[in-house]
Amino acid sequence: MPENYTDPSGNTEAFRAFAHTPEPAAPAATPNRRPMIVGAAVVAVVLVAVAVWLAVS
Repeated sequence: MPENYTDPSGNTEAFRAFAHTPEPAAPAATPNRRPMIVGAAVVAVVLVAVAVWLAVS
């Protein structure tokens, strides 16, 4: 081990600085678009079915 290495546990101030360092933030998760696509497809099918029903009646 090199001589110039300072162990954070050997010094109270260094240990506190080491222990209280914030962890890096996690990257933001990309939202799942599948429910939106499925919902849009359902709405489109319902609109087409209503249009056909109105055209037939």
